[in-house]
Amino acid sequence: MTKSKPVTSMEDLLRKEKYKLKGLKKGEFLRGTIAEKKHHIIFIDIGAKTEGVVGGKELELVRDFVDQLRVGDEVTAQVRVPENERGQILLSLRKAAAEKAWQFFQEKLVSKEPVTVFGREITRGGVVVNAAFGVLGFIPGSQIGKKYDHRPENLVGKKVTVQVLEVNAEKNRLVLSERLVSEPEVVAEEQKVVTKMKIGQEFSAEVVRVEPFGLFVRVIVSSKETLTLEGLVHISEISWDKIENLRSLYKPGDKVKVVLLRQDEGRLQFSIKRLAPDPWEDIEKKYPYEAPLKGTVTKVTNFGALVRFEPGIEGLIHVSKIPAGVEFKEGEKVTCYVEKIDKEHRRLSLELSQTKKPLLYK
Repeated sequence: MTKSKPVTSMEDLLRKEKYKLKGLKKGEFLRGTIAEKKHHIIFIDIGAKTEGVVGGKELELVRDFVDQLRVGDEVTAQVRVPENERGQILLSLRKAAAEKAWQFFQEKLVSKEPVTVFGREITRGGVVVNAAFGVLGFIPGSQIGKKYDHRPENLVGKKVTVQVLEVNAEKNRLVLSERLVSEPEVVAEEQKVVTKMKIGQEFSAEVVRVEPFGLFVRVIVSSKETLTLEGLVHISEISWDKIENLRSLYKPGDKVKVVLLRQDEGRLQFSIKRLAPDPWEDIEKKYPYEAPLKGTVTKVTNFGALVRFEPGIEGLIHVSKIPAGVEFKEGEKVTCYVEKIDKEHRRLSLELSQTKKPLLYK
C-alpha cells in the first residue's frame, strides 16, 4: 500500500484538493460573485487564492451601479492589478457598469421616463452632464428651455431633469433634452412645424449665441411671432469668404436672414451665405485662362502666395512659379493669370508672367 505524500505547503494542499492555480493577467475579464459589500470596499469571489477587491476611486466611479448590487450577485470584473503589495487582486467594474448604463438609458429612451442628471461643464453647442452609472451625457443648447433661459451655463452645477433623445453605446453618445420635460407642449408644436419646413426656405432670424464654430440663431416660424425655433449656422455657411473670428462680426441680438440647409431629427441647420450667389458659378467665364488679373496677396507661406480676387475667390501662386528675387508682402496688389481651375475643390492655380517682371501695385 502506497502512503500518500505529506502536505508541506499551500501548493501541496491545493494539488491534493484538486485545485488548479490560475495566473491572472492585467486586463483580463472574468465572472465573479459579490462576497462582501461595504461602503468603501467590495470583495468579489473569482475562484482565485484570494477574493478580488474593488475600492477607492474605482469604486466611486461606479457608485450608482454598485449601490444596486447585493451579496450573491454575479458580475463581470476586469483585473487591474493581479497582485499588489498586500497580496490583493485589484478589480474594476467599469465594463459591467457601462453595460448596465447603456441598457438603463435604452429603456428610458423607449419608455420616455425622465431621469435626473448633474450639469458638469459647458462644451461646444451645449452642456456635458454626469448621468447615471458614471456615463457622461450631452444636452444641446437647442434642448434647453425657458426655465434655464436657453443658456447652457445655467445648468452647470445643478441637478436637471431630462428625457433621453438618443442612445448609441458604440459611439459613446447619450443625447438628452431638458425642454421635453419642462415644456413638452411647446416642443410638440415645434415638431409639427419642423415637418412642414422646406429645404431652401428663407427665414428672419436673431443671433442667440456666438461660438467659435458658428452662430446659434432663433427663427420665427409663425406669422404671429409666437413660435420660434433654434438652429445652427456653421462657420462654413456664414460667408463664401473665409472667416477667422465670428465674434468680431456678430453678437447676440443681431438680426440676420437665413435659409434652411437641412434638418436632422429636429436639429435645424441654416445658411447665410447661400442667400448670395456662389462666386464659383461660371468661374471659367469670369476668370478665363491667361487673362491678366489683379488681386491682393492675403498670405505668404513656404509653398507660395495666396491671392484674393473677390470674396470667396482665392488662388495660389506656387513657390515654383515665383521668379528668383521676387518677394511678396501681405496686402500687396499683384497681376497674374489663371493656369488651372479645379472647380470641384474650389482651387485656382495662378502664374506670374515669365517674360517680364510682374506688376506690383502699391
